[in-house]
Amino acid sequence: MGLMDKLRGELVDIIEWLEDSRSLLAWRFPRYQNEIKQGAQLIVREGQQAIFVYRGQLADVFGPGSYTLNTESLPIMSTIQGWKYGFNSPFRSEVYFVNTRPVTDLRWGTSTPVTIRDPDFGMVQVRANGLCIVRVMDPPTFLRQVIGTDSSVDVEEITELIRRVITQAFSDLILQTGLGAIDLQGRQAELADKLRELVAGRVDDEFGLAIDSITMNVSLPDEITQAMTRGVAKGVEEAGWLGQLGDLNRYQQAKQADAMTQAASNPGGSGGMGDAMGFGLGMAMAQQMAQQANQQTTQQAQTPPPLVDDAQAFHVELNGQAAGPYNVGQLRGMVEQGQLTPSTLVWSPGMAGWAQAVSVPALRNFFAAPPPLPPAAASGSNA
Repeated sequence: MGLMDKLRGELVDIIEWLEDSRSLLAWRFPRYQNEIKQGAQLIVREGQQAIFVYRGQLADVFGPGSYTLNTESLPIMSTIQGWKYGFNSPFRSEVYFVNTRPVTDLRWGTSTPVTIRDPDFGMVQVRANGLCIVRVMDPPTFLRQVIGTDSSVDVEEITELIRRVITQAFSDLILQTGLGAIDLQGRQAELADKLRELVAGRVDDEFGLAIDSITMNVSLPDEITQAMTRGVAKGVEEAGWLGQLGDLNRYQQAKQADAMTQAASNPGGSGGMGDAMGFGLGMAMAQQMAQQANQQTTQQAQTPPPLVDDAQAFHVELNGQAAGPYNVGQLRGMVEQGQLTPSTLVWSPGMAGWAQAVSVPALRNFFAAPPPLPPAAASGSNA
């Protein structure tokens, strides 16, 4: 340092930080040999805090405002340096300015997928990403744990730290909730609040940071997204039949099975089921494929095929599936055996939709109770 720089440093009596960048979190005020003169002015602007450090020890902390530096405004520094009656000569100290304004554009994302157990699709790997708003809440702790002896600290220096903490907290959160993949997407706002609480608890005391907000977007494997899209499209087409049948649980099970079997039948397709979802999902697919024939029968039975030979034949709903066709004689036997009841759903070509058997004219007589005997016949039998 030249003579002029030395003199300029000794004559400067205003300590302030004019940096307006939100990316710089901390900055050490440069002074020749860190000497500060008696009566120097300290200016701390809104969104800043100033911290004095003497020989590695944290001393006085100043919030926004203008201060004249003397023994009264520096009580901790006076104690450390043993100023009993004030001082007239420059004293040595480091001054750090800390930016306490929030950083609003910190992006995060899971570097590797997190595997969860899904009730519909087996083992599923999900990813997440979003934005995080972070700020320095406790400057002294931030100084001790993050700044150290650095002359400045940029937001990039804490970005990787925050990302690691969020990723681990996200993994812990979804394992604790036990939610399936589809539920994770449907409750993203609620889970984002819980994720913020988890992350905040891991960076406040440890690093002096506060997490004001976290947004979260959960991403599912392409195979599941495509299966969901196909299921919604088919559901719109089949809404009329579902309104007649009124059994949404069976429909949902059929759609889930369809999604699994479709993905399993194309392991080398887009995305690769084995690559995207792992061997665990393959085991779940194998279990679903064992029931593939029955599930496909249920789906195909949504619109019963018309009969060619016998227009009086009926399809019957038995154990949640469409069976038949049966002619009228066969249905009479089913009534006697208790398989066909008045509330059993039946359908025949020409009918608008499924209806209860007792409401069909051709079958109504099967459930009619015999009329009471006439009085003469009843008295003759008693005699």
